[in-house]
Amino acid sequence: MEAESQQRLDKWLWAARFFKTRALAAEAINGGKVHLNGGRVKASRNIKPGDKLEISRAQFEFQVTIEAINKHRRPATEAQMLYVESQTSIEKRAELAQSLKILNANQPYTEKRPSKKQRRQIVRMKRIDN
Repeated sequence: MEAESQQRLDKWLWAARFFKTRALAAEAINGGKVHLNGGRVKASRNIKPGDKLEISRAQFEFQVTIEAINKHRRPATEAQMLYVESQTSIEKRAELAQSLKILNANQPYTEKRPSKKQRRQIVRMKRIDN
């Protein structure tokens, strides 16, 4: 029973779909992007339900409590049942996503590369500015 209630941290992060591969999960753990109960850990550390994880991915930070262990990688709907994210974590991520959205709103968006005519116009405009 003891072995069924524990699992390696890198396997759990992979099964819970925080990372696409176990290698990426192990790399994040070794890089200090994952903290278990407030401290740094190794990828081989056994975890159990009730443990608290802090996971940093890109600019986003997740604070989750482990609810269950699953040995296999299952669909995303089942993977979300493996943990509970804290309300403050959800709010912080929503704020950050909103601020990033506002920052990126000023960036020009094109669906395709400029045509030859458009490139010439861009070059002319740049020459005028200089």
